Amino acid sequence: MSLSASLSIATSGLNATQYALSVASQNVANAGTSGYVAETANVRSRDTNGVGSGVSAGPTTLAGNEALQNAVWTQNATTSALSAQNSALSAITSLQGSTSADSGSSGTLSDQLGNVQSALVSLTSMPGNSAAQTTVVANAGNLATTIHNLASGYQTQRQNAQDAVASSVSSINTNLTTIGALSTQIMKLQVQGLSTADLENQRNTAVSDLSGQLSIKTQISANGDMMVRTSGGLVLPTHNTANQVSDAWPLQTSEATVTAANAYPGTDGSNSLPGITLGNHDVTSQMQGGTLGGNIALRDSILPKMQAQLDSFSYSLATRFQAQGMDLFAGSGGKMPPSSANRTTPNGIVGFAQDIQVNSTISANPAQLVGNAKADTTIVRNVLNNGFGATDPADQSSNGLGINGNLSISYDGSQGLVALATSLTSDQANIANSVSSNLSVAQTTQTSLGSKLSSATGVSVDNEMSNIVALQNAYTANAKVVSAVRSMFQALLDAV
Repeated sequence: MSLSASLSIATSGLNATQYALSVASQNVANAGTSGYVAETANVRSRDTNGVGSGVSAGPTTLAGNEALQNAVWTQNATTSALSAQNSALSAITSLQGSTSADSGSSGTLSDQLGNVQSALVSLTSMPGNSAAQTTVVANAGNLATTIHNLASGYQTQRQNAQDAVASSVSSINTNLTTIGALSTQIMKLQVQGLSTADLENQRNTAVSDLSGQLSIKTQISANGDMMVRTSGGLVLPTHNTANQVSDAWPLQTSEATVTAANAYPGTDGSNSLPGITLGNHDVTSQMQGGTLGGNIALRDSILPKMQAQLDSFSYSLATRFQAQGMDLFAGSGGKMPPSSANRTTPNGIVGFAQDIQVNSTISANPAQLVGNAKADTTIVRNVLNNGFGATDPADQSSNGLGINGNLSISYDGSQGLVALATSLTSDQANIANSVSSNLSVAQTTQTSLGSKLSSATGVSVDNEMSNIVALQNAYTANAKVVSAVRSMFQALLDAV
């Protein structure tokens, strides 16, 4: 083997070592970068006509674990959805009062109703006492305020969810088109046989962020492109005509103001909340998991059901009192809406929880509760004996609730009023507790999977430092070979 061949081989060793050192440097620099996958320098032996001719550097690859990576992305979506719901429902439970407080002062719906009941009991023993009459009205007002606060809380959280939906769609579009732009670069480099590891890491970062917004599945084709699907199989485009990052394509939605009077999909344009479209097709139902899916569920099912439960309770409260001859509770202007379960007040009971109030005529003259100067407790006793008791299920608005008419209260609507209030609070607390419990489990699983993925594909600084020392020694050895060949060439020239 000639001196020139030796020099070529040693030079290739120096170049390969420099390449490997640059990859190790990239890994060490990104050791703390979330989602970064360790890169591997690929060096292979080369030969010319069967004779060794040094080494060559191949394209850098990632230390990937596709199955584990997909599991992490799936868990990201689950955890993000539950986190969004837990935040909203925690705000609701804080409005429902504390069952650990003393009876009568807990602030719960059933406790406030119990205060009204107690005031009515007191009124039967001293019907002519103006203070006793005023206490009934005051406690009824506190109950109405509690109902209003809950109803307002539902709509506040629905509005927050609607705003988050619009924000998530924008983020999803940015991530999808970022994935598309990076895939285009990856495909070009792959055709040229060049390394794409850095671009793949950038693409994985975009996918990781996307997985927190929406439950997705990915598939990488032979040419390096990446296909992104929802968990239900809907293909999400990543390449737009301009091949640029966009926050307005491919998914589209719009901002909206949320009230009890509108819903998705609604029954017409006047009461409909915006869906999410892809190419003019409504794909809202396929947007599951992640922050987006969690907020869609809050806006369209979880919180509307809570509103429907409170509307139903409020309507039962007012109508049961009225059935016994006491118009203590009513809607605006002292009127009650008809019992249409899927029409908004004043034409139905949707939103009645926001509208219920103490009848203004009784507020102005509490003595009306006992027939003014008659001090007659007959109606009061009827309310206590019958109004607070169970009633015929046929008289209750328990099903076909909400703008879309597809909601139900999920418990017995014929119970007594206090039991009805307790069931409402309990059902909503159970939903919140279930979400909180599931979130804890999801976070634990997410942490465990993340640790496993990091161990399998992340950067080990200790290993990289060990590799750097080995590379340093290899570089020194190759440099000595170059130096030796140079000396031999010099000796040959001096001899000539």
